[in-house]
Amino acid sequence: MQVITAESVHQSLNFKELVDALDETFSRPAGMPQRQVFSLDEAASHTDAFAVLPSWNEKTIAVKAFTYFPENPKKDPALASLYSKILIFSRETGEPQALVDGTSVTYWRTAAISALGSHYLSREGSTKLLVCGTGNLASFMALAHATVRPIKQIKIWGRNEDKAHATIELIRKQRPDIDVIWCDNLEVAVREADIISCATGSASPLFPGDWVQAGTHTDFVGNHNHDRRECDSTLIQKSTVFVDSKINVFAEAGELLLPVEEGVFSLDDVKGELAQLCKAGQLARENDEQITLFKTVGTALSDLVGAQLVYAKVNQ
Repeated sequence: MQVITAESVHQSLNFKELVDALDETFSRPAGMPQRQVFSLDEAASHTDAFAVLPSWNEKTIAVKAFTYFPENPKKDPALASLYSKILIFSRETGEPQALVDGTSVTYWRTAAISALGSHYLSREGSTKLLVCGTGNLASFMALAHATVRPIKQIKIWGRNEDKAHATIELIRKQRPDIDVIWCDNLEVAVREADIISCATGSASPLFPGDWVQAGTHTDFVGNHNHDRRECDSTLIQKSTVFVDSKINVFAEAGELLLPVEEGVFSLDDVKGELAQLCKAGQLARENDEQITLFKTVGTALSDLVGAQLVYAKVNQ
């Protein structure tokens, strides 16, 4: 059995191939039970957790396991808050094939899933992208979205300007053909954007939904908690909502669960999930004035696809 490092993951993957592989896989039969997230110390003020995400398709069986210890960096700067591994097996024989670094795969597949959602939901001529967030995921999100739409301008917004400029430089190195700039006025950027992609740790909405204009596609990946949200109820109410996986989003995402608690939204109002978009294989927006919203919390099947692709590339 091979052990595949983060360096090998980054060397193996590109967004064009990964988005195409995700599109094909989500359009076909697969198994994906609800992921299990276990709190390790419910009585403590911190939120240490352990999670297990199983999935399988006609080629591969996979299980991703990760730990989340948010106080780690405060204890020791050398420690990460999240550690993750993906174990894959042959579907034909059950033989273990590889243990793949899960953290790096997660960056790639999270961004690629958002881009795949945009492929089916944003206007095909979208040129202006706003990315809210300056963490490790931000540059991946920008590059993925710029793979599926003819993006000419990317604005990066975050509360830490230094981190924003570092993110901008990462994107510019990969896509010197795109104008990548610092967002110094969030309201103006939201009103002008064709696509808004949010990947932050914010517990409360990043901007009023009233700022979002007709025809915009919005994308929220940063929150996995039922009592937190990156967007407000106004935006949920004015949008056509899609999710990556109902079974996971309906259990975890405050973006939808809080409006349900307020009585202004029903989970029955969710238009569909990613597998339905991929099976239909065509643009799902009804017109150029429609506001679309794609909420993701991550899926085991996307981890499988990322690890499967890396394993295939390493063994070419």
